[in-house]
Amino acid sequence: MTPILRDAETREAARRLRDRTDTDDLDDAVARAAWTVIAEPGDVVAGTLIAELGAADALSFGLGDPTERLLSPRAGAPRASGRALAEARERWTPRAHPAAVRDALRGAHDVGARLILPGDGCWPAGIDDLGAHAPAGLWVRGRPELLVAGPRVSIVGARASSGYGDHVAAELAGDLASTGAVVVSGGAYGIDGAAHRAALGVDGATVAFLAGGVDRAYPAGHQELLRRIAEHGAVVSEPPCGTAPTKWRFLARNRLIAAVGQATIVVEAGWRSGSLNTAGHAAALGRPLGAVPGPVTSASSAGCHRLLREYDALCVTSAAEVRELWDPDAARETLSGTPEPERIRLLDAMSSRSSTAVVELARRSGLSADRVRSLLGLLALDGDVISDGAGWRRTSGARPT
Repeated sequence: MTPILRDAETREAARRLRDRTDTDDLDDAVARAAWTVIAEPGDVVAGTLIAELGAADALSFGLGDPTERLLSPRAGAPRASGRALAEARERWTPRAHPAAVRDALRGAHDVGARLILPGDGCWPAGIDDLGAHAPAGLWVRGRPELLVAGPRVSIVGARASSGYGDHVAAELAGDLASTGAVVVSGGAYGIDGAAHRAALGVDGATVAFLAGGVDRAYPAGHQELLRRIAEHGAVVSEPPCGTAPTKWRFLARNRLIAAVGQATIVVEAGWRSGSLNTAGHAAALGRPLGAVPGPVTSASSAGCHRLLREYDALCVTSAAEVRELWDPDAARETLSGTPEPERIRLLDAMSSRSSTAVVELARRSGLSADRVRSLLGLLALDGDVISDGAGWRRTSGARPT
């Protein structure tokens, strides 16, 4: 057994954090906490060892314990062997100290974070779809149950977003969160921040995945936002407390955002935006993928248009269309005339005798002009409204309630 698993102080720190006393859980918790310390996110060699040997045996084997093959009930060399294992051991060994694991566990306890492991009730099943790239565990501040609440929708986009992008992200996230969806994003500037704020603004649920430890607010300008998310939602990371965010960890973090969401929406993205990396993970995992279109002249939307052309992303312009990605019945309900609050508000603002312009309908209904245009398209398909060039009016057969 590796010194990390034998260290009494480390085991006590894990017991306090997990509030569990059974030995098997404690061994697994210490080992998985250790893996988050010694291996970088998405380390496929570590993931393969854990999948084949279990976290504790994998730790001993991975760190070169010569007796592990004899002690393990799952005897037999794992597929991660030879040169790949030798190189991995060179990466892991400098970090493999009981004190480092102990500090990670104590750091989480100090900030009120929890270590969520596979098999826990709050472990998101979608993470397992990552296979050998799945994390050994997740560090969570706030409400870990949101990781399994549903539906969950990942909303991502450009950091240097436009006013249009911020507006659409807020409209989508606010609408979805107000009707029970959990908004998942990355806590960054731009689209991420707009989505998180909108969800919080309607007293909805939101989850932020960070590239560094959950005790490090990054970006610094989002310190207050991340504090609010930790209080009312959940802040999650794969690396332990004290870990600094790096470019690689941002890219690795994106796979978790895609895996946890039941659908991924890219609101605004440049041609080489990091959001396309998240979209690529979603597509590889078979998750529904949506993209919000923008002006064809806008470089900020070039990535979204690329997704629509090359990744078979679906065009989404409203929360109702986003819901259709994970719930096809939502489309049938809308088209069959099932009343929705916004639909009712818009129909109530219209006359069947005279036409009204979109701007005036927005003023009367309290909806945004963009949202009014989206709803008018759906209502026109239902035959509830018609346009005569001067504006829109309700048909005699419209059902406002």
